Amino acid sequence: MAIIAKIETQVAVKNLPEIILSATPNHRLGVMIARSDLTVELGGVSMAEIQEELLWLCEAAHVPVIWATQVLETLAKKGVYSRPELTDAAMSGRAECVMFNKGPYILSAVSTLNSILVHMQDHQQKKRSTLRVLHW
Repeated sequence: MAIIAKIETQVAVKNLPEIILSATPNHRLGVMIARSDLTVELGGVSMAEIQEELLWLCEAAHVPVIWATQVLETLAKKGVYSRPELTDAAMSGRAECVMFNKGPYILSAVSTLNSILVHMQDHQQKKRSTLRVLHW
């Protein structure tokens, strides 16, 4: 049976290595980075750094990551996107899975995410930037 560990508190962040080590011998494990919950608990300034550390740790342990909550949420719910959401969506390609919230424009959100990730795929390989030539 597979387990998804939802990382949503400071305690979970601190204990992620132990969570991974205790689950992986007997189960397939994935990690959901619950970014909205973590932002509330840790603050917005720390969130960018924390999600990077969680991604690195999971990659080192060969544990797939779900980039969760509020990805292109304004687009999914209202049919328009914000510039910060586009940048956030581009960074979601560093995870193995992206979780959307429901909304009447969800198909547009999925299509937009796909376009963004296709454009971004040559810029980085998982957590490592490739520093390829930019095409203006």
